[in-house]
Amino acid sequence: MYKLLYKLVILSVLLWSVACASKKSVGIETPNEVLPPKLIFLNYKISKDANGNKNIEFINKIIADGKLKTNNSNIKHGAIGDLKCLQLDKDSTEITSFTIQNPLNKHIEFLNDSLIFENKKINLKSAPLSFRMPLHHKTKFIAINEITDSLQNSSTLIITKLD
Repeated sequence: MYKLLYKLVILSVLLWSVACASKKSVGIETPNEVLPPKLIFLNYKISKDANGNKNIEFINKIIADGKLKTNNSNIKHGAIGDLKCLQLDKDSTEITSFTIQNPLNKHIEFLNDSLIFENKKINLKSAPLSFRMPLHHKTKFIAINEITDSLQNSSTLIITKLD
């Protein structure tokens, strides 16, 4: 009788400990690594040759922690001659893009002799091209394309590799 009572106590302790055990898996969990937001600042020099072909020369890049304030000034669809900046992954697949107005066409507003505002369009042969954008963590290349027709087709001017 004593043995039976002892076995029942042991059995009840085992059942109680199994019933109160955690249902959560004990496996090794890999936490999702949260990367801080990054910005990239890019500087180029853009020029136009005698035939009207654009050339871009890379100057430098700066990558910093931070994020952009909300800014909706980017144009969605560019005109012919505008530039499209693309972030590409290691397989040259587009991650994100935005359009930049043609930096060689400047619109200037000024006061004339009659104190009336006038607009003037100036076509430059060369100009600096500087911009910033949020940097996606998978980005390996930055490509700048020129929009060549109204269907938003473009030709690549330069591809910058990020290290």
